[in-house]
Amino acid sequence: MDEVFRTIKKNYIRLYFTSASFKCVIIQDNYIKTSKYNIFTFLPINLFEQFQRVANAYFLVLLILQLIPEISSLSWFTTIVPLVLVLVITAVKDATDDYFRYKSDQQVNNRQSQVLISGSLQNEKWMNIRVGDIIKLENNQFVAADILLLSSSEPYGLCYIETAELDGETNLKVRQALTVTSDLGDISKLIDFDGEVICEPPNNKLDKFTGTLYWRDNKYPLDNEKMLLRGCVLRNTEWCFGMVIFAGLQTKLMQNCGRTKFKMTNIDKLMNTLVLWIFAFLISMGIILAIGNTIWETQTGINFQVFLPWDNLQSSAVFSGFLTFWSYVIILNTVVPISLYISVEILRLGHSYFINWDWNMYHSQTNTAAVARTTTLNEELGQVEFIFSDKTGTLTQNIMVFSKCSINGAHRMAKTACVDFSFNPLCDKKFKFYDGSLVEAVKLEDPAVQEFFRLLALCHTVMPEEKREGHLVYQAQSPDEGALVTAARNFGFVFRARTPETITLYEMGRAVTYQLLAILDFNNVRKRMSVIVRNPQGQLKLYSKGADTIIFDRLDPSSEDLMYTTSEHLNVREGLRTLALAYKDLDEHYFEVWMKKLLFASTVIENREEQLADIYEEIEQGLKLLGATAIEDKLQEGVPETIACLNLADIKIWVLTGDKLETAMNIGYSCNMLRNDMNEVFVISGHTLLEVQQDRVSSAAGDADKTDDVFEETIIAEYALVINGHSLVRNVMVMTGLTGTMFVFFLQAHALEPQLEHVLLELACLCKTVICCRVTPLQKAQVVDLVKKHKRAITLAIGDGANDVSMIKTAHIGVGISGQEGMQAVLASDYSFAQFRYLQRLLLVHGRWSYFRMCNFLCYFFYKNFSFTLVHFWYGFFCGFSAQTVYDQWFITLYNIVYTSLPVLGMGLFDQDVNDQNSLRYPSLYKPGQQNLLFNKNQFFLYTLQGLGTSFLVFFIPYGAFSVIVKEDGSSFSDHQTFAVTVATSLVIVVSVQIGLETHYWTTINHLFIWGSPTAYFAILFTLQSNGIFALVPTNFPFIGTARNCLSEKSVWLVILLTTVVCVVPILVVRHLQQSRKKQGPQEQNLRRVRRTSSRRSAYAFSHQQGYGELITSGKNMRMSTVSTAHSPERTAHNSNWVGNVLKRKNEVSCISDESIEAPESSNRAIQTPKLQPTE
Repeated sequence: MDEVFRTIKKNYIRLYFTSASFKCVIIQDNYIKTSKYNIFTFLPINLFEQFQRVANAYFLVLLILQLIPEISSLSWFTTIVPLVLVLVITAVKDATDDYFRYKSDQQVNNRQSQVLISGSLQNEKWMNIRVGDIIKLENNQFVAADILLLSSSEPYGLCYIETAELDGETNLKVRQALTVTSDLGDISKLIDFDGEVICEPPNNKLDKFTGTLYWRDNKYPLDNEKMLLRGCVLRNTEWCFGMVIFAGLQTKLMQNCGRTKFKMTNIDKLMNTLVLWIFAFLISMGIILAIGNTIWETQTGINFQVFLPWDNLQSSAVFSGFLTFWSYVIILNTVVPISLYISVEILRLGHSYFINWDWNMYHSQTNTAAVARTTTLNEELGQVEFIFSDKTGTLTQNIMVFSKCSINGAHRMAKTACVDFSFNPLCDKKFKFYDGSLVEAVKLEDPAVQEFFRLLALCHTVMPEEKREGHLVYQAQSPDEGALVTAARNFGFVFRARTPETITLYEMGRAVTYQLLAILDFNNVRKRMSVIVRNPQGQLKLYSKGADTIIFDRLDPSSEDLMYTTSEHLNVREGLRTLALAYKDLDEHYFEVWMKKLLFASTVIENREEQLADIYEEIEQGLKLLGATAIEDKLQEGVPETIACLNLADIKIWVLTGDKLETAMNIGYSCNMLRNDMNEVFVISGHTLLEVQQDRVSSAAGDADKTDDVFEETIIAEYALVINGHSLVRNVMVMTGLTGTMFVFFLQAHALEPQLEHVLLELACLCKTVICCRVTPLQKAQVVDLVKKHKRAITLAIGDGANDVSMIKTAHIGVGISGQEGMQAVLASDYSFAQFRYLQRLLLVHGRWSYFRMCNFLCYFFYKNFSFTLVHFWYGFFCGFSAQTVYDQWFITLYNIVYTSLPVLGMGLFDQDVNDQNSLRYPSLYKPGQQNLLFNKNQFFLYTLQGLGTSFLVFFIPYGAFSVIVKEDGSSFSDHQTFAVTVATSLVIVVSVQIGLETHYWTTINHLFIWGSPTAYFAILFTLQSNGIFALVPTNFPFIGTARNCLSEKSVWLVILLTTVVCVVPILVVRHLQQSRKKQGPQEQNLRRVRRTSSRRSAYAFSHQQGYGELITSGKNMRMSTVSTAHSPERTAHNSNWVGNVLKRKNEVSCISDESIEAPESSNRAIQTPKLQPTE
């Protein structure tokens, strides 16, 4: 109890979660649990889950009936042994899977963290950390819980975190403590901290937090920028202190994980329905035979009562019929034998091992093999209709490569061997470029080329870190900026150091220091950033980079011709992320006037952001174009080919990403999910439901006059529909739109009115591609659930980060990418591998094979069991409906366990209609699984009829033959035992021949199983009916010598041969007719990558987050460096005032008055090294 309340009694911290109507104090530990069971709940919960299978409940009822001697003609062990075996095997499998989840939980729960207890830091297990605890994190440590950052080793309470476990992004992010807590770096100060936090209840919104800190009679607002979430890793920060806000299952990471759900395949659900049908059919047969028994007892049986009297319980013919009904229910129960479920589990286990053993899905670079983390969903991999994919880390590597550029009208692209950068001692040796003429232009001091790379080296928010002389590491806010600065570095314009007032470049080996006067920062509305610098010659320059459509609108008329040329160069890109670059020479007097306006705008209270945007807009006019860059957001290997192949398999791929629209579009074009040769792109960008509807109407109105021509065009044409919504009404995305069959649909974090839900879904399902932008983890899951509920299609979700966990758990099948972005998605997934391209093989090969094998297995299994069981039904009409079995009891016991088990298992494990190469070569072969053609109610009905016919022939051909033929010694075949052996032998041979006809792919194992089963039958038959066995246990083996006497007769073999031929020939005839009507095989699909034609669109390369311009100019993220000794010149007074006001705006809290904030010192400041994403 003392430990539970230590946060209140020792640290005097009170933490409340608020809701609309109440607030309550929460003391939550940090223990997590992703496993489903514990030692006490395993048995009841697992049995409950297993008996959700109707078949298991069905066999339990049969077992109870078999324990009643008055109605049972079969021993109880024939049911209880297989039932217990199935339950035990399934329970062991479930327990093993859950144990591994438990081990993973324990590994995390037992991690150590430093907690402030009783005035000192003590090591404590993660699971013992409580809400309100103050913990200390050190560099490269995982964050134990969701904590409020109090202080850090960095200036101004900054720290840097990697969020790969949460969102799959490897670029580092900045968090900053409140100013009033940033000096709580000593234990003595932390002991006296007695704040009270009121915040929102636990939720799964990774990018949002709302709370208030009450401390020393003041209120301080809290937001997501003050929080370190569980799963993040502290980077490039020696230490930090934080207070636990959410712990354990209440953390945002765990809130996004969702509950582990029990997944059933469509075949399992169909099996439950079929079992009910079979049970109804069984009841019907039992009623018919019971009525027959009642009539027989009334009309015929009464004549035998003298020497065959009724038992004491049988008081009438009706009651005799009642008992007979239950007896036949027991006898005929083998239409669905328990061995079916044992065999299904064995098949699924085997199919899972085939996935694990597939070396074509092994990634050698990371030493990662494909893993089937579940054994219950393999056949569903062959029925997928919708794939929901994350973008970052799943389709892309989150690695940006400087691919092409256009400089002063010259197109620079890959056309020579790899450029040798050895002339530059500071080059990045990992950088590759393939246009040697660009290096020559730099060496020849081409002014345009030099200005181009000078802009790239100056206009950014990247920070350099030089751990040793000449060894540069760039810390970038986004990979885009890192790639651009690295390109400038290699071409001789090395960004070496910066302070809040200066930027130092090494231009072709010469150190040049520029005075940084202003940073006009990027945001998602401006879509550009600019810097104003003074070069050593005293000239004022504005350098700007941004989206081509934005920069082109602000160009000086003198750049018009160059703009058209550059625009043409941009149009040949293949989904590359582009930026247009421009500059402007500034007049000194104009700049001073503009700075005064900026100073005034930065100090206003109302509409500050709008006024600053207007001031920025004013100076960013009349720009002169330098050129453009093209960066490749490097896809994972084989992504375009995989998507093209899956599209040919009629699998719809939806990309669900939190990125901005332009980024998602670039990836769409890179993957060939989008093409510029689509007929039209419709954009819906309303902020409200009404605006969205109006946009939709206006988009469609342009084509409305075409009437029938439009409809005909939409059947064969391809359109793109882009939706860029901003309003979140509900967490359900809905829209209305155009008619047609081939669309591309974009959704940007839409949550419109639910009445449009069905319209959205119908339209989206007509789309060729669906891309949902700016969606939260919860919305990803809701998109998947929307399709699951209304389309009843098999869905697959694939992702790599914790933000994909909800989506992965919601989909029918979840796939995790195991890479550098963490293991949260893998731990929650059903299947995992290292590369997106392996999804093609998982579905088109393993999924299709598993579905094909399972369907053939089930069809044949039902056929052979109906053939076996319904013989008892026909025999009932000739045995006085007495529930007498046709076969020997040992044949009934061994039929499904020994005589016919191995052939059907061999077919279910190894059969294949085409090999893996042809499965990938002809993706349309996947479509039967999507259409559920191989096993459905119709197929079940057909195979039931075939089994019914076989049972009829297997019974009546020997019955008719034995009535007219005699043995070689002249005696007749009149005994039941001879008839039973003949029927059983005919049945084993017929079903063996039948499975031979069903087998498509013969292996040594198939031959051994199929032809070995009849051999085993005869060996066991002669053994069980031998004199020796009878002498040992005469009561259990009454068929002494029957096989020897019966099968020595030639006429019996002729009957068996006749039965086999009559049963098999109709099947051969039907097969021949089907083959003759079949069309020619599928044509090989062309997977050639389609090249897009020219069209104008913007594809700017920028992070969608607010830039770090203010942070850089404030100097808060600077620290002293011992490597470089460059000094920065003094800045102007008005610039210092501007920085001060920016800092004041950045750190504004409700308790601080509007005091002036000192500008950071500018003189004698050494070059400093902050910490963002390393790009070496």
